[in-house]
Amino acid sequence: MKSGPIVTVLHSGQLPDPALMSPVSARATVRYTDSAGLAAALPGTDVLFVYDFQSDAVPGAWHAADVLRWVHIGATGVDSVMFPELRASDVVLTNTRGVFDTAIAEYVLGQILDFAKDFTGSTRLQQQRIWRHRESERIAGSTALVVGTGSIGRAVAGLLRAVGMEVRAIGRRASSGDPDFGTVATDLHGELPGADYVVAIAPLTDRTRHMFDARAFAAMKPHARFVNVGRGELVVTDDLVTALESGSIAGAALDVVDPEPLPPGHPLWQLPNAHITPHNSGDFAGWRADIVTTFTTNFDHWLAGRPLDNVVDKTLGYVPR
Repeated sequence: MKSGPIVTVLHSGQLPDPALMSPVSARATVRYTDSAGLAAALPGTDVLFVYDFQSDAVPGAWHAADVLRWVHIGATGVDSVMFPELRASDVVLTNTRGVFDTAIAEYVLGQILDFAKDFTGSTRLQQQRIWRHRESERIAGSTALVVGTGSIGRAVAGLLRAVGMEVRAIGRRASSGDPDFGTVATDLHGELPGADYVVAIAPLTDRTRHMFDARAFAAMKPHARFVNVGRGELVVTDDLVTALESGSIAGAALDVVDPEPLPPGHPLWQLPNAHITPHNSGDFAGWRADIVTTFTTNFDHWLAGRPLDNVVDKTLGYVPR
């Protein structure tokens, strides 16, 4: 006989802190499984917590989900679980919206400052023991185009405005007087020519996949920089490489790439105007605890029959504002 609902936690070998999971384990039967064991763990499961949000195991194990009612993913992006069977089902999908907002916004600002002040170039000169005076750029008064108007995009906009940058945005619906973005437009190619920095933070959907292609990079200023903290698949990678090599754009900071991880021989590694980080822009100290707390708080709501936080619109592929 099961005691309360059954909650299955999909992990990668590193389990959530048991103390943080105690609000769930005290009131439910908790099964822990890695990707290989997910199909065996799903029968009888009421709630699936995708703690290992980089796993691609859920679609392949879905056939075993006989009574599943709710899936929670420990990330903001939900593209790894947006397969047709889940979309068509009555299973509720929630995400961890809000946990990574500030950290990613700080990362974006840091990369913009690095481009403007060339800290990376200064480090290279220091390693060569070269004292070379150079001028830098100011970011105050420059224009950033934030592509994606979710909570992370809003955190990015707030931080960039705080340092004197002008911010505009691309979203699904046009608006003016937005409290975070000012102007939200829908025509990406119409807005790109006016931006000094372009920040990609859109969710990955059929509509946004490969939105940054040769045409998009050609529309940008030659001195513009591109920052991608959304998904690598937002970009046609070969077109980005060509734009960087040809000087069509001045630089790119990429926390996400396609393919990921980036193969050792990939040309992006060799480009001096490309800043590569390993998909860790949101990974501040303590983030794992925060995603567990987000889940356990939602579990309280679920048990009490209250509305869940961060319910994903499975048609859109993200949590609507």
